Amino acid sequence: MKDVNCRFCGTKLEYTLVNLGLSPLSNEYRSQDEIAEGQYYYPLIVHVCGECFLAQAMEFSKPDTIFTNYKYFSSYSKSWLKHCREYVDMIVPYIKLNSKSCVTEIACNDGYLLQYFKPYNIPAYGIEPSENVALEAKKQGIDVEVSFFGKSLAEKLVSQRGKSNLIIGNNVFAHVPDINGFVEGLRILLDKEGLITLEFPHLLKLMQNNQFDTIYHEHYYYFSLLSLVKVFSTHGLKIVKVDELDTHGGSVRIYITHDSDCRENDESVEKVLNDEYAYKLNSNNTYESFSKSVRNIKLSSIKLLTELKNKGKSIAAYGAAAKGNTFLNYCGLGSDIIDYVSDANPHKQGSYLPGSQIPIVDKSKIYDTKPDYIVILPWNISDEIEDDLREVRRWDCKFITFIPETKVW
Repeated sequence: MKDVNCRFCGTKLEYTLVNLGLSPLSNEYRSQDEIAEGQYYYPLIVHVCGECFLAQAMEFSKPDTIFTNYKYFSSYSKSWLKHCREYVDMIVPYIKLNSKSCVTEIACNDGYLLQYFKPYNIPAYGIEPSENVALEAKKQGIDVEVSFFGKSLAEKLVSQRGKSNLIIGNNVFAHVPDINGFVEGLRILLDKEGLITLEFPHLLKLMQNNQFDTIYHEHYYYFSLLSLVKVFSTHGLKIVKVDELDTHGGSVRIYITHDSDCRENDESVEKVLNDEYAYKLNSNNTYESFSKSVRNIKLSSIKLLTELKNKGKSIAAYGAAAKGNTFLNYCGLGSDIIDYVSDANPHKQGSYLPGSQIPIVDKSKIYDTKPDYIVILPWNISDEIEDDLREVRRWDCKFITFIPETKVW
């Protein structure tokens, strides 16, 4: 394999966080006809830069391939909508937004977050590369630029719309291969006294809780604060505050300003950095030991499910999430083990999971077939799913999750 260099600092990548083998694109759901055509598989490998400690997946597919006819719609998770509404209610008074302000969300998806600025009468627009998803936001009256964000788009937006007082990026930062172009775009678009908030899964939590299933081709990066301090500093920006969140199994929300901003760093920045140093995220040996934990989860998962199947138990799954596809393909689990996966998103129903080819169905099939076990693939919202499916307890159905460890209840 040819040498691969860090996409931020250019250093040759010599350390591996994990190698999950070959996997299809996690959101490349297939129709019956497309299954007959076959599917492309790509290596799913995450390296860590020995210089800046930025964890990054090898790049095999261009973003315009991944995000065409995208089937992830944020509004189908009630807990996520609650999280976003609470964010808006917090951030408006926090930085004193008003009718003269300008809010920009990068990767606004179907308008799941920007809708909550409407009652405040705060001007806001979104940037969304997927036309089919952007259309859903536009139906809600949300102003959307259909494009990928980077330096050139930021320059265009400044000339046409002016600078932004608040720039939001929820679970998008890791999806952009050109990290330097993206961060430079943030700097260009941000008003002199403006604020950027970015949310993303925290690498520390990923490693502590064996969350290897959050690794897929759409995620080019897995961020620690110690790596991002270097990234933003290089572009004249600084991290002034960090919120530790429960979303996606353990995320952070970082608050970013221009270097020239007079705001002092909140103590939360030092706290998270100290946690990362305590876990030794500044040591390459820490990263290379992660693979053993991942392999153990694979073996225990296969063992439990095959034992249940051999006993004649029926097994379904819930949540056709990208993380579930990583898990299933790494473990080699298909429709011979899991009969089907139920999902609330009608855009996915009638399709098949990539790789495993497990059919995606409406929730009603669970009540028709009455499975003995339901594997919750998006384990990060297992409480929400268990509550939504509480009626399955009538026939003594049990739930299973495998991350961070096997749990049957």
